Amino acid sequence: MKTSFHLYVFLCLTIVFTTANSRTRYVADSTGLDAYAGTSLSPWKTLQHAADNAVAGDTVIVKPGTYAGFEMGWDNPQNGTAASPIVFLAQRGAVVNSRNAKTADGIDLEGASYIVLDGFTVRNAGTITRAGIRAVTDTGVVIRNDIIDSCGTWGIITGFSQNIVIQNNTCSRSVVQHGIYFSNSADNPVIRGNTVFSNNANGIHMNGDVSQGGDGIIANALVENNIIFDNGRAGGSGINCDGVKNSRIQNNLLYNNHASGISLYQIDASGPSVNDTVVNNTIIEAVDARWCINVKNGSTGTILYNNILYNYHPSHGSIDFDAASMQGLKSDYNIVMDRLTADDNTTLTLAAWRAATGQDAHSGVAIPAQLFVNPAGNDYHLLDTCAAVDKGTSADAPAQDIDGRARPQGKGWDIGAYEWWSGAGRVVNRIVTHAIVRWPGGMAIVDLRGRVVGADGGSLGRMPFAAGFYVETVETQVGNKGRILVKY
Repeated sequence: MKTSFHLYVFLCLTIVFTTANSRTRYVADSTGLDAYAGTSLSPWKTLQHAADNAVAGDTVIVKPGTYAGFEMGWDNPQNGTAASPIVFLAQRGAVVNSRNAKTADGIDLEGASYIVLDGFTVRNAGTITRAGIRAVTDTGVVIRNDIIDSCGTWGIITGFSQNIVIQNNTCSRSVVQHGIYFSNSADNPVIRGNTVFSNNANGIHMNGDVSQGGDGIIANALVENNIIFDNGRAGGSGINCDGVKNSRIQNNLLYNNHASGISLYQIDASGPSVNDTVVNNTIIEAVDARWCINVKNGSTGTILYNNILYNYHPSHGSIDFDAASMQGLKSDYNIVMDRLTADDNTTLTLAAWRAATGQDAHSGVAIPAQLFVNPAGNDYHLLDTCAAVDKGTSADAPAQDIDGRARPQGKGWDIGAYEWWSGAGRVVNRIVTHAIVRWPGGMAIVDLRGRVVGADGGSLGRMPFAAGFYVETVETQVGNKGRILVKY
């Protein structure tokens, strides 16, 4: 399946970017020479030579091999355009294992805008002491489908980068800091579909950092569909937001992180993280973790809907606000623990939290075994009978789930990153003799999503129901057989 995907991307990009005013160039470590013409039959040898010679509209095909990194923009401006970006398309097996000649990064875009980096593996062999991929003072950069592992400080870092897309990358085992770091004053980042794990500090970190210049704020971020786990042994959060405003954090799965889950606050930024929407996330914190949701320093106007928030720590829990951040909070339709705080101090049950704050009238309490297909195996798809299915709200909910499946699939929106569907969850140890149905001929119990949950062919059938289901209608079919529709 992955081979087909990469082939499809290669063909699409070749069609899109090979226009009358563009060129396709090739790089091959084993057979190329930089003195060659850069064609398919006479490829260049080094990524740096390709970068030095690429112009707007070019596509550079990088063949399998082991390469030193490259930089763009240090010696002279190198930019694509919005309509004609410069695209580096690495084929599977194209590995950058050492730094570029200018900086201690693998790939460094220094003021080079409208560049696409697609499909590289950056695997540090020892000389990449900063980032696997760095992009600063630019706009319109796309970093996608890259695998970045074991770099000295960060997997991907950006700085003052407007309108950037960081999508479908794997960023793992950063030695000092973060998997993905969107830094300094910049707006409109899209951080989507990445897998971020085992980084020493934050999984994804966004920091306005006013001390470096600019307005000190990140606005209109979209952080969605990311899978983030086993980060934060040195502190931080799965998703960390310092001075991030008017942004959406949705459909993310965070599990087994060792510090906070999602944090909204102000330390280095010029202002707190205000008016952010945090919806349909699944957060399962490790036994040594902080809180699932952490909102501090006057980060007001937060919307928390349709989230699953569970914590294995013995005293930390689901939601931690300080008093200065409670203004404008809208929190409801979440599944939580009986551990929440509105003052960063006093731990409340859900009932006490409701009484104290007026929030979470429709929220409930559940544990992972009641919610997920296989939490021990980190499968956080929903069981079909669980309290998250059809119990969410459509308000501010994303149109799709983390898998790209349309919401809703049933009679209502589900809670958490995954929408239940007929191939996802299953009833486990939940069949009980709940009712007896007598109907001539063969029959079946079918839930409203079309899943058969019981069947009996006897003329006077005694049929067990799945727990919590009841008869809604009976439809006579051919041969005096019946279909019994049941409703949860």
